[in-house]
Amino acid sequence: MASEDYHRGEMDIQEQVATYKAVMGLTKWGSLAVATAVLAATLWFCTPAGFFGGLIPSLAVLVIGILVLRDKKDGGH
Repeated sequence: MASEDYHRGEMDIQEQVATYKAVMGLTKWGSLAVATAVLAATLWFCTPAGFFGGLIPSLAVLVIGILVLRDKKDGGH
């Protein structure tokens, strides 16, 4: 029987772990990029702030987002 060949916890899951980390990374950094772009476009086109009024806050959000979302070296998770 095929069920006799399966042993729980003995399968190599490195490919699944790598895929999960890639998807989570793309989601995390893609969300930051979209949020920054939406903020810049909103401030530029929908307020009298203009181009630089949208660029400067967007760059601030980008820098803060990078600092918050980057991988921590001493993370326990």
